[in-house]
Amino acid sequence: MITPNDFRTGLLVRFKNDIYEIVEYQRVKIAQRRAFVRTKFKNLMTGRTIEENLSSDEKFEELEVERKKSRYLYNDGDSYHYMDMEHYDQFVLPKEILGDKISYLTENLIVDVIYIDGKPLTMEVPTFIDLEVVETDPDYKGDTATGGGKPAKLSTGMVVSVPFFIGVGTKIRIDTRTNTYVERVG
Repeated sequence: MITPNDFRTGLLVRFKNDIYEIVEYQRVKIAQRRAFVRTKFKNLMTGRTIEENLSSDEKFEELEVERKKSRYLYNDGDSYHYMDMEHYDQFVLPKEILGDKISYLTENLIVDVIYIDGKPLTMEVPTFIDLEVVETDPDYKGDTATGGGKPAKLSTGMVVSVPFFIGVGTKIRIDTRTNTYVERVG
């Protein structure tokens, strides 16, 4: 059992008889009152997020999770298809559960799928992903003195800020934790 003081982003807990991922949390101490933890949870079954203020001494069950390497195959609208790399079993995860992570999915990408009680629930993308720039303004004028950037649309549809020298067709590395440009690749 854990308390809200033990929370960290990405932790999976059982809350209100469902499985939730902790998206954000903040410890709050107001003068003359007990401290509490303001937490944003994401329901892994429905994909909905809720916010709760929790007492620091509430108890939560931390879930034992199993992570398996899987290959992303394709999507057919709202369903995203994967293959377990160990047993070659294919399974589907719905779009609502994956949320913003779909912005990083490219065919044959290896991801960590999280299993609870033998059932695949969600997935985690690698920390760094290489994607191709498909659209950006070649003559973008900006503040070059402060090292600014310009918007670039990537092969998955995501838009990030990149340095002015990046052009269409360039492969770049993205940090999936912050959705930011890291470096040019190759």
